[in-house]
Order: sequence, then C-alpha cells, then structure tokens
Amino acid sequence: MKIEYLHTMVRVRDIEASKRFYCDLLGLEEVRRYDNEAGKFTLVFLAPPGQSDAQVELTYNWGSEEEYTGGRNFGHLAYRVENIYDMCERLQKGGVTINRPPRDGRMAFVKSPDGISVELLQMGDPLPPQEPWTSMENTGTW
Repeated sequence: MKIEYLHTMVRVRDIEASKRFYCDLLGLEEVRRYDNEAGKFTLVFLAPPGQSDAQVELTYNWGSEEEYTGGRNFGHLAYRVENIYDMCERLQKGGVTINRPPRDGRMAFVKSPDGISVELLQMGDPLPPQEPWTSMENTGTW
C-alpha cells in the first residue's frame, strides 16, 4: 500500500500574525490559498523554499474566537535549519520567545502566535555550544 505525506493542519485565530511567524520569521513561503465563502474558512498552505511537498496548512475559521483544546490539539511541527543559532536569534529579534534554547547546538523549541510548538533541529552535526544560548533557561512550556 502506498502512502504519501500531504500536510499538517493547524487552526489559527489570526492569519496575518501566523503568516508573520511562519513566513517572515521562520522562512516558509505561501504556496497556495483557498477561501471558501460558503464554509466561511480560509486555508493557507506554507512550505520551506523549494520543498512544496512538506506543507503546513493554516486553517482560519472566519469570525471564530474559539480556543482549540482537548482532542483538537497536537504535539508540534519540526523543521531542520541550516544554523540553529542564527534562526533562534532571528526569531528572538522578531519578538518570539525561545522556550527551549539550543544549549546543545542541536535543538530548540518556540511557539507560534496560536501556541503551536515548533521544534527546530540543526542540519547535520550539532554546532559547538555558544552563548547566550548555553546559559539560557527554558521559558514556559514547549
């Protein structure tokens, strides 16, 4: 039986805040968008540059302020990055809290504006430990 990965869907409350996080700060690109007036929802599909087969679907239900909890939540998204320190610095400068700093030069966690955990993993071998990350404590949950 053949199986093919399509996308991961996350519900969002604010498309523009989410696009700022995923596109402007994390570096994903919008690959397509679908607005459904009858169903009152918008789907925005994002992917890393040149990797349209690894998509995140942002689902926005028009006019909904609902918090999605219980059976509607999930673990995290994960992306491999070229330089974990540079990515964490970029996100931090953009106002994102580094919940689990890359003390080991290999892994970090941040959260989207909707509280979705995003794991960042260093491409290849871990980078040598580097300040300020080595001394930075965890913040909140991840």
